[in-house]
Amino acid sequence: MTILTIAGIVLVLILLIIFLYYVPFGLWLTARVSGVRISLIQLFLMRIRKVTPSIIVNAMIEARKAGLSDITRDDLEAHYLAGGHVVRVVHALVSAAKANIELSFKTATAIDLAGRDVFEAVQMSVNPKVIDSPVVSSVAKDGIQLLAKARVTVRANIRQLVGGAGEDTILARVGEGIVSSIGSCETHKQVLENPDSISKLVLSKGLDAGTAFEILSIDIADVDVGKNIGAALQTDQAEADKNIAQARAEERRAMAIALEQEMKAKAQEARALVIEAEAEVPRAMAEAFRNGNLGIMDYYRMKNIEADTQMRETIAKPQGKEQPKK
Repeated sequence: MTILTIAGIVLVLILLIIFLYYVPFGLWLTARVSGVRISLIQLFLMRIRKVTPSIIVNAMIEARKAGLSDITRDDLEAHYLAGGHVVRVVHALVSAAKANIELSFKTATAIDLAGRDVFEAVQMSVNPKVIDSPVVSSVAKDGIQLLAKARVTVRANIRQLVGGAGEDTILARVGEGIVSSIGSCETHKQVLENPDSISKLVLSKGLDAGTAFEILSIDIADVDVGKNIGAALQTDQAEADKNIAQARAEERRAMAIALEQEMKAKAQEARALVIEAEAEVPRAMAEAFRNGNLGIMDYYRMKNIEADTQMRETIAKPQGKEQPKK
């Protein structure tokens, strides 16, 4: 065997592989055996359009076997080129048909392109899902805190999957309803005695409006007694009132001290003025002697009056204890 013969065989094999890649004869045969009519030209054009033929053909076979004859190849290709999950959509349509759930191809593709799992939504319509809410803290009118936990059973609402709110909205609304219902109770004992009254009140508010789910039931899984919020608030208020009263008393004390300091300063100022005035007396007397306004007899008379006054003050003072004799 010459080199040219080997090269020719290799070239033929390469051309055959390329032909079978662009014209998947085995896939066409599988479709024909399954009752799906599709030509080799269409399979070749799928390769040209960057569409995986196996995904489209397998989806058409599944739809054909399930009796969904209204799904066409063009519809599946269009959804594939739009970035959708063709296999998941077909699975959802088959499940919906078996469960007698009304779901059109247009609705299923819209749900899939919206970013939701349409197959999971159909399964949730058949088998409802249980969502556990976080612990919700609420306070009854008597000031006792209650910690409640709910279990919400929901079913997917196919018509609201596009544009409908998700699980977070459901949990937020359920928590709001629990807080409102507990807060309207006079005492926490009413809630502990009849926890089902909370679920009935919350369920009657229509919390699933505008969401992608339909609430089937709301069950209170657990209710625990928390802190005495009312007593704590009263204690905090009393502490605040005490601090305010202490601050006001401290303010009054500071004002009294300031006033006392001011009065002492004024007294010292007055004493300084008196001392200054007394210091001027000898000078005035000397001036009076020089000018002849004060005579020597007047001066002695004044000294006698001062001595007499001092003697009277000494006599008026209470006598102390006698000194012991040495």
